[in-house]
Amino acid sequence: MTGDNKDLVQRALAELIGAGGVDAIEPYLSDDFVHHRPDSTSSTKEEWLAAVRAALGPLAGMRVDVRHVLGDGDHVVVHSQRRLPGGGPEIAVVDILRVGEDGLIAEAWEIIEPVDQAAANLRWWEPAGR
Repeated sequence: MTGDNKDLVQRALAELIGAGGVDAIEPYLSDDFVHHRPDSTSSTKEEWLAAVRAALGPLAGMRVDVRHVLGDGDHVVVHSQRRLPGGGPEIAVVDILRVGEDGLIAEAWEIIEPVDQAAANLRWWEPAGR
């Protein structure tokens, strides 16, 4: 099961990142897909696909290097480094995906951190100015 889920997620990401784009990832998502981020949640598959379509214009040519793909049961974790073309900022991204009983991606959580700001977040528990 874990291996199948990792394969599913890797195929879906390859479609999204590769020439297929947003329309190519749609068949990998369950009808009740939900996407979570600290700043927002897309409650429907259509809402998330529309947001990704809108973001892909400015992100065209982004380089994505997948560093780790880890699976445990119905969850798959993907760690990647991404950089915009033309020397744009580099970000570290962790996606946690849950594969539903229908064998499709049912839920995703995404955490993004600009690499150049990572040092400032190492001591997040200390009050500012110390």
